[in-house]
Amino acid sequence: QVQLVESGGGLVQAGDSLRLSCAASGRTFSNYIMGWFRQAPGKEREFVAAINWSGGSTYYADSVKGRFTISRDNAKNTVYLQMNSLKPEDTAVYYCASRYGSLWYTEERRYDYWGQGTQVTVSS
Repeated sequence: QVQLVESGGGLVQAGDSLRLSCAASGRTFSNYIMGWFRQAPGKEREFVAAINWSGGSTYYADSVKGRFTISRDNAKNTVYLQMNSLKPEDTAVYYCASRYGSLWYTEERRYDYWGQGTQVTVSS
């Protein structure tokens, strides 16, 4: 079993930056993909970004491309989401998730493990 714990959320103003962290514990494998999702009130959970742990390749939603960067720290078994030029529409609870395998998926049902989420609020 894998446990995921997010941290780094907070209240910021438009244009500011935040870095979210997702620490994985328990049994982990190199052949997996870590993803970030977010959910705003009244909206469905949406895909944000993902990274292939072993290869380091990344994939982003169009809404965050060019502003957000996903990365990993192998030694700490942690994935990060660097969020720059934040906008009010980025306000949401951000979740990290993990799926095993090498295929790219953006649907939440494809992911095996989930964190509890961290709140990001961006004021105008």
